[in-house]
Amino acid sequence: MLKPNVHYTELKDSYLFYNIAQKTKAYLDAHPGTHLYRMGIGDVSQPLCKAAIDALHKAVDDQAAAATFHGYMPECGAPFLRETIAAHYAKRGVTLDPDEVFVSSGASDELGDILDLFDRDSTVLIPEPAYPAYVDANVIAGHNIVHLPTGKANGFLPQPDQNTQADVIYLCSPNNPTGAVLSKAQLQAWVDFANDTGAVILFDAAYEAFIEDDALPHSIFALPGARTCAIEICSLSKTAGFTGTRLGYTVIPRTLERCGQNLNAMWVRNRTTKTNGISYILQRGGAAIFTEDGQAQIQAQIAVYKNNAKLLTDALDELGIWYTGGKNAPYIWLQCPHGCSSWDFFDLLLHEAQIVGTPGAGFGESGEGYFRFSCFGSPADTAEAARRLKRLCKNPPAAAE
Repeated sequence: MLKPNVHYTELKDSYLFYNIAQKTKAYLDAHPGTHLYRMGIGDVSQPLCKAAIDALHKAVDDQAAAATFHGYMPECGAPFLRETIAAHYAKRGVTLDPDEVFVSSGASDELGDILDLFDRDSTVLIPEPAYPAYVDANVIAGHNIVHLPTGKANGFLPQPDQNTQADVIYLCSPNNPTGAVLSKAQLQAWVDFANDTGAVILFDAAYEAFIEDDALPHSIFALPGARTCAIEICSLSKTAGFTGTRLGYTVIPRTLERCGQNLNAMWVRNRTTKTNGISYILQRGGAAIFTEDGQAQIQAQIAVYKNNAKLLTDALDELGIWYTGGKNAPYIWLQCPHGCSSWDFFDLLLHEAQIVGTPGAGFGESGEGYFRFSCFGSPADTAEAARRLKRLCKNPPAAAE
């Protein structure tokens, strides 16, 4: 008789964003026609930049002629895109071989797929609050999970504990959900810890394009020792609006080895077994992002989201509400006012101000009492949400005081 993966029974009954969708649907059913100010899920609102659109159109035309038609692409990524990404890193002082770059369908997919590299008996360290998929993917894989709490006292920035042992370590900087960014010294501490203990760091760099402080690292590979302990997972979703287009890349150095096995070679074997590669059309669109025009255009779009963040952080500053993020990151992580729980504050914002955010409790126990705003909405909606937030928090309903 077939035995299903029993670890699915260990997952929580429902997913954070499913709960939010259900609550939102119930509100709209009761208040038809109401406009909601959505600052919950981290989906972008700006369209793809011109450089990407032009490249996508040209790639479609290439598929219409026998001389330029492309069928199956190399499973690990087209050489033109792998070389382009390596050149992009070189401009920031990080030397990569193109064969160390693997083209993917996006960071979310890769963060789950990459677990194929690790034994089922592995222990995984996940700092919290954490993106829920980190936890769920490892539950499904049957891994032992160790949760590392962070909090207001350390600015929600995790640091290694010499008494904690782990085989795999998740780090996300700029962080989702907190928007906190590890400094070079803080990230170096993790690199040194991983090399000392034999752990591998899975470094989620999906939001690195939002870093504007030159003192903060965009890549873990800018730090000494990272090539022997880290895998970096990147995405064009938030960098260039590819949330609906799905494209990313993963960097696995050739020098990363454990127990006599080379993880770069293992991933080549995995990809050539489990995928047929990413489409030619999408890879051409992605390559255009790294051109001079593409970089200028996406920075103009990122500036829109950064201005959204400023509208919200200005409102929080005026209200005297503690927060982190919003600078060098597209998320704002705030302490719920008036002693509200995360879900109570969600309900208050939805029912009294028609604002949809994300309850911090959905990101783990360390998130209770906190709340996440995404800065990816339209400027007009964000400005109105900031006004409504100030009005609500200055004049809360009696039950919320």
